[in-house]
Amino acid sequence: MGVLSGYKVVEFAGIGPAPMCAMLLSDMGAEVLRIDRAEDANLGIPTDAKFNVLGRGRRSVALDLKRKEGMEVALKLIAKADALIEGFRPGVMERLGLGPEVCMARNPKLVYGRMTGWGQDGPMAHAAGHDINYIALTGALHSIGRRGEAPVPPLNLVGDFGGGGVYLALGVVAALLEAQKSGKGQTIDVAMIDGASSLMAAIYGLRAAGRWTDKRGDNILDTGAHYYNVYETSDGKYVSVGSIEPKFYAELLQLSGLQHQELPRQNDKDAWPKMNERLTTIFRSKTRDEWCKIMEGSDVCFAPVLDMGEAPAHPHNKQRGTFVEVDGVVQPGPAPRFSRTPSAIQGPPAAAGQHTVAALKDWGFTTSELDQLQKAGAIGARG
Repeated sequence: MGVLSGYKVVEFAGIGPAPMCAMLLSDMGAEVLRIDRAEDANLGIPTDAKFNVLGRGRRSVALDLKRKEGMEVALKLIAKADALIEGFRPGVMERLGLGPEVCMARNPKLVYGRMTGWGQDGPMAHAAGHDINYIALTGALHSIGRRGEAPVPPLNLVGDFGGGGVYLALGVVAALLEAQKSGKGQTIDVAMIDGASSLMAAIYGLRAAGRWTDKRGDNILDTGAHYYNVYETSDGKYVSVGSIEPKFYAELLQLSGLQHQELPRQNDKDAWPKMNERLTTIFRSKTRDEWCKIMEGSDVCFAPVLDMGEAPAHPHNKQRGTFVEVDGVVQPGPAPRFSRTPSAIQGPPAAAGQHTVAALKDWGFTTSELDQLQKAGAIGARG
């Protein structure tokens, strides 16, 4: 009984940010039904389906949208849904006959969430791209990296997931709230370039105030400052330090052994490189675990840098249940957390078309209708 329990969402299968959004909505209790291609449904359940963590918590039906019968099934599902999410290039859904105008004619209260990289309009709207390209055009990629080195892509967290999937989920939920008041749906144009730019709001503010430069490794949050950095330990592992506030910085100096030495002011930028060197030497004098015994849990703002094999086993993550195991796959648990209507993973990822018959029955299709659709080749024969 998650916070979105009772809401129905139709998801058109894709990759990256749209499935991320669908996972979030499902974890929060929505019934999300994924529409996959019919031809995929007859291949059997892939042995790696359970590893598609972004696909967890929802059922899959397989439709042939090139057949009018398959198209009609999709429209009937959309008519029963509160929201639709799709992640195709601009115009694809319109060419399929499932654009916003068609769908909202069937369901005027429908929230129609659209996920693209460049947006629904603009000179680059129809160009191919990936996370790295979208964040490159926002200033985000340029800003991430060390002094004198090339920009470092932050996995695909900033464009695909942070600027894409999370913003799509926020837009869908906000539009659902508005639809309750107005009785009308609307289209949401979510572009990763917009979301990634939005995530950079604070940094653009610092730059406008003259407190951020366009040089990598020259600023407070990009490893320019010695008190906000990652340091290697004697065993080849790493620790993170984020002692921005003066009282936290004072504790860093105390626990690192620098407390009684003659030091420059904390925010003397000219001294930052030398202080980085001093702390580099200090942290290399002990193992990561030794530094954890000294600093972890203090107000230094310290944490060991864990790999993905180590992170689920950390005592804090274990106590909070930050990571869970589903069908033998360790993965992040639902977020955020609700006191009265807790989120939950509704099930393992589904193979394409795994629940075609059962899910369509639950959404109101009769056995006779399903038999006719199977004979017409409009739906997959599984599930």
